[in-house]
Amino acid sequence: MNKDIIATPDAPAAIGPYSQAVKTGLVVFLSGQIGLDPVTKELVGADFEAQVRQAFRNLAAVAKAAGGSLAHAVKFTLFLTDLSQFGKVNEIMAEVVPQPYPARSTVGVASLPKGAQFEVEAILVL
Repeated sequence: MNKDIIATPDAPAAIGPYSQAVKTGLVVFLSGQIGLDPVTKELVGADFEAQVRQAFRNLAAVAKAAGGSLAHAVKFTLFLTDLSQFGKVNEIMAEVVPQPYPARSTVGVASLPKGAQFEVEAILVL
């Protein structure tokens, strides 16, 4: 199996032993992104909406580096520390992800890296 490692400075560098994405054939597995500013490596703030928007911007940057876009997503997994924010995520996702929408799972979690409130990962087919 041929694996191409995808990396871009337009999204935060991995903060552990993993890659931003791995491409094998036409399938790209994108690691989770939180609302980190790619330059400062800090959360964009405590505002939930700002973190969600930045996480999707980061994910889109990695997708672009892999030769695709969020329109190529076939599956998203969302992680929220507060499931009462589920409706807000739906609103933002409807703005930033074109139809037809991919499959999706949403998971409530106790905590995320760096104190983030939201994380998103994806699988693309190019």
